[in-house]
Amino acid sequence: MGGVDMAIRIIVPLVLVALYFTGTVTGTWGVVGLVVAAVFVLTSLVGFCPLYTLLGMNTCKIKSA
Repeated sequence: MGGVDMAIRIIVPLVLVALYFTGTVTGTWGVVGLVVAAVFVLTSLVGFCPLYTLLGMNTCKIKSA
């Protein structure tokens, strides 16, 4: 996972959490937003996204051996 990808995966959850706690997004969509935020933060901290493996994507510029 590349640096830009990790940064986006930190910024988006911050926005989603802010929208939830300000009451802009509530109910089912609010809970879905919080779950998405949690997944984004977790994958960013781990540095691995299982969906990228399934889709054959790689956002890291460093070539693996």
